[in-house]
Amino acid sequence: MHEDRDDTDAGAVRQIRGDAVLHITMDRPDRRNSLSHSMIGELVQIFTDAATDDSLRAIHLTGGGGDFCSGADWVATNSEGRRPRTGDLTRRIPHTANRLVELIASIQLPVVCSVSGWAVGLGCNLALAADFTVAADDATLWQPFIDRGFSPDSGATWLLPRLAGVARARRMLLLGEKVSGTDAEQWGMIHQAVRSEDLTASTDALLTRLASGPTVAIGLAKQAIGYGLHASLQQSMAHELAGLELSCRTADFKEGLAAFRDRRTPDFQGR
Repeated sequence: MHEDRDDTDAGAVRQIRGDAVLHITMDRPDRRNSLSHSMIGELVQIFTDAATDDSLRAIHLTGGGGDFCSGADWVATNSEGRRPRTGDLTRRIPHTANRLVELIASIQLPVVCSVSGWAVGLGCNLALAADFTVAADDATLWQPFIDRGFSPDSGATWLLPRLAGVARARRMLLLGEKVSGTDAEQWGMIHQAVRSEDLTASTDALLTRLASGPTVAIGLAKQAIGYGLHASLQQSMAHELAGLELSCRTADFKEGLAAFRDRRTPDFQGR
């Protein structure tokens, strides 16, 4: 196992490579891990690099200290008191915050978030975009956009209605309701809520399971789920067939059949 650390004036991101799992930590606990421009850029680059790393089989994203992520650091961004140039947000955000959410949702590796404390705004959307989010039951998921005087961004209006339903999405996005980890699980927003003391063990068990699975098939299935959210049944089944054709050519497919025949647990290698 080796560790790489990136520290900037505005924030920090830590990477730890353990076997086939990449552990990423947003490490700015004094600001509840709010994301600066440089921090978001670092995360985009990490996920971009991970997408082409054939040795990886799962990604874990979490926050340092007692919180997951309190969103974009608007205070630091506007600290100089000057109004941004016209069109600044529409030029920049598609390549920064939006790109990060897209990468988490579309990368052909399973992404697991472990959430404690606050998951706010962009931080909440990172957790919603992940394939599996395990949260402490007393964690708080919050979309405070309206409370701050601006409309939602970074995928909130797409993710929440699909996960929690339109009525609950309105409660979070238009009324600014805070949601506990327990309620987030009950609403279908996240994979699981556990006691704070069980968060690490539960996350590790899930990562171990995913990292020992048929990585290519998992990635193709993840892609198909995302595609199916905006496609017809006929289109989705055609997309599934393309994935099936690819997954049936993998070594893990052969291993899965052999294990079934031999009545044993398969030993997938992610190939």
